Amino acid sequence: MATERGTVKKTNLSEYGNIRTGGIIAIRIEENDRLIAVKLVEEGQEVILSTRHGKSIRFDEGQLRDQGRATIGVKGIDLEKDDDVESLEVVDPKATLLVITENGYGKRTSFDEYRVQHRGGKGLITIKCSERNGVVVGALVVRDQDAVMLITSGGQTIKMAVSDIRSISRNTQGVRLIDLDEGDKLVAATSVEPDDDTVVPAAIPVEDEPPAPES
Repeated sequence: MATERGTVKKTNLSEYGNIRTGGIIAIRIEENDRLIAVKLVEEGQEVILSTRHGKSIRFDEGQLRDQGRATIGVKGIDLEKDDDVESLEVVDPKATLLVITENGYGKRTSFDEYRVQHRGGKGLITIKCSERNGVVVGALVVRDQDAVMLITSGGQTIKMAVSDIRSISRNTQGVRLIDLDEGDKLVAATSVEPDDDTVVPAAIPVEDEPPAPES
């Protein structure tokens, strides 16, 4: 489990064997925090947390000890001021991490560019959250055969093939995925099954700034 303020927790599934009609406590949430993602992990897998200001941290699930349901958890990432965790994903070395920003930009990056770190660190730059890009609204593990659905604040949905999105290095701004109407923003992204309706033009390349010093 991961919360907006960077807390993570791992609990054995056996703790959820007797669910009551009214539900049971899964995690204790601190004030001004909220649960944002829950994933199933197996021994030896790695997870990656991504934040709204474009940072990501990859660490082994073994760095988390099993905790009971009614506990708070531990620090997964050391967030900078005003930053929040946007997503929790299970790493697939054969896939890529797709990061999408509110102003319609994004990119895919190989997991080879995300070294395994110790839980609780500040992480690495995963995309530059410039004035052009805006903040991150989605970070998804995707494969070439997948499609992705983008949803805007104005209620529009756009479906595009993952293979149409460029795979580029981690410390860059990315490419324009869609042209948004004035005042509209992307608010969410999710991977979906491709079909014959996935007919969106390929992403439009834009010139990236030189990579900033790694942090």
